[in-house]
Amino acid sequence: MTKNLAIMLGLVLGLGVGFAAAATGAPPLHAVAAGAAPFGTVFLNLLRLAVIPLVGTTLFTGIATLGDLRQLGRLGARTLGWVWGTTLLAILTGMTVTAVALPFAGPPPTGLATADLTPPDVPGVVEFLVSLIPANAVKAAADGALLPLIVFTALFAAAAATLPTDQKRRLLDLAESITAALVRLVHWILWTAPLGVFGLAAPVAAETGLGLLRSLGVFVVAVLAGLLLFTLLVYVPAVGWARVPLRRFLAALPEPAAIAFTTTSSVATLPAMFEAAESRLALPRPITSFVLPLTAALNRSGSALYQGSAVIFLAHLYGGGLSVTAVGGAVLATFLVALTIAAVPSASVMTLPPALAAVGVPLDGLGMLLGIDRIPDMFRTVVNVTGDMVACVVVRGRAAE
Repeated sequence: MTKNLAIMLGLVLGLGVGFAAAATGAPPLHAVAAGAAPFGTVFLNLLRLAVIPLVGTTLFTGIATLGDLRQLGRLGARTLGWVWGTTLLAILTGMTVTAVALPFAGPPPTGLATADLTPPDVPGVVEFLVSLIPANAVKAAADGALLPLIVFTALFAAAAATLPTDQKRRLLDLAESITAALVRLVHWILWTAPLGVFGLAAPVAAETGLGLLRSLGVFVVAVLAGLLLFTLLVYVPAVGWARVPLRRFLAALPEPAAIAFTTTSSVATLPAMFEAAESRLALPRPITSFVLPLTAALNRSGSALYQGSAVIFLAHLYGGGLSVTAVGGAVLATFLVALTIAAVPSASVMTLPPALAAVGVPLDGLGMLLGIDRIPDMFRTVVNVTGDMVACVVVRGRAAE
C-alpha cells in the first residue's frame, strides 16, 4: 500500500468511526474516537518539530543561491518578477474563490469553534510591520512566531548572497545538508501519518457529524475551481501576450502535465519540460536552461493558491472571522513560504503553520487536509509546471524585445 493511500485510508476510517459515533451515540465508538486523540496530538507535534527548521533552511537556500540580484541581469529579474507576481495573484485567487464557495459549505460544524480558537486581536498596519522584525530570532522560533522568523531568515539569506563565493558556499552546504536531513525526517514522520490522521479525524467527526464531510467537499471543489480560474485568467493571456499560439503551447504541455500529475513533483518533470520547450516551442537553450530550473525551484503558484484557500477554509471551519489586517498577514506569510516549499510529499499542507499562526487558526485541521491532499496535490502540481512553461515563453518574449 502506498503512503498516500494509507493516509487517505486513515482519514476514511477516522471519519467513519467519528460519524458513526455521532449518528448512533454509542459509548464504545465515542471511546474509540476519544482514545485516538493522543495519536493525532503526537502527529501534530512531530509536524511542528520539523516545520520551523525546514522552512528556515529552505528559505535560506532559495534566496542565498540566487546570488547578487544586480548580477542576475534582466533575464533573472524578469523570471523572478513572473514568479513573485503570479504567486501573489494565486494566493489572492485561492482566498477569493474559497470565500465565495464557503456559503455552500453551510455554517461551521459544531464542536470546533470555542472561545480560545478565535483569532487574536491584530494590531494596526504600522504595529504589524514593526512586529515582523524580531528582537531575538531564537526567541521568535522558540515562541512559534514563524512570520518574524521568516523575515529574519530572508534578510540573513540576502546578506549571505553577497558574501565571497567560498564563504557563501560553506553556508549553503550547511543549509542544504540540514535540509536533506529534515526532508528525511519528514519522510519518517509521514509514515506515522495514517495513525495520526485517524487520531485527528475521529474525535472531530464524532463532535461535528456529517457537516465536516460537506465542508471538506466544498473545499476541494473550491481549490480545483480556483486552479482552473487562475489558469484561464493568468496563464492563457500571458501566452497570448508572448505571441505564442495557444494551440501550439497546449500541444507542448501534455507530457510534462502527465508526469506532474502522476509524480506531484515539479523537479521530476524538468526533463520533459526541457524537451517540450526546446523541441515543440523552439525556445533557445539559454532561456530554457536558466528559466526552467529556477522556476521549478521557486514557482509554486498552484501550491500558493491551495494554501490561500486552506487559510480561508480553516478559519471558517473553526469559526474565526478574519479582519483585513489578519488576511494581509496570512498573504505575506503564505507568499514567503510558497516560494520555498520543500520537495516533500504534501509540503503545501505541512508548511501552512506560518499562515495559520498569522490569523490565529489552530493547526488541528492540518491532519484532515493531509488526508484529502492527494487529489488537490496532483492538480496544483500541473498548474505549477504549466507556470514554469509559461514563464519560458514570457521571458523569451520580453528578452526578444
